[in-house]
Amino acid sequence: MTCYAVALIDFTDPGWIKDYVARVTPMVERAGGRYLARTNAVDQLEGEGRPPQTFLIIEFPSREVAEGFYRSEEYAPFKAARQQGSVGPCFLVEGLDGAG
Repeated sequence: MTCYAVALIDFTDPGWIKDYVARVTPMVERAGGRYLARTNAVDQLEGEGRPPQTFLIIEFPSREVAEGFYRSEEYAPFKAARQQGSVGPCFLVEGLDGAG
């Protein structure tokens, strides 16, 4: 079942971004993922606070693939760079319709 990685990112040190995008994008694609959104074009319709500097959505074919990517040794140094140079929550969201 499809699983989405969703992150709301605010940068504290943007020095990691260029290398991260260049090197992680192909990793995501090799894992079967695809970027649906990687943008700062966010309009807040409801709620308190401000939108993040970047809103990210990656579609993975399954939760197992998404978790495997997130926990992989290949991604680990890039995850560390992101965590050191930004703040914000990251989520895994299963592609379920819980309305029924």
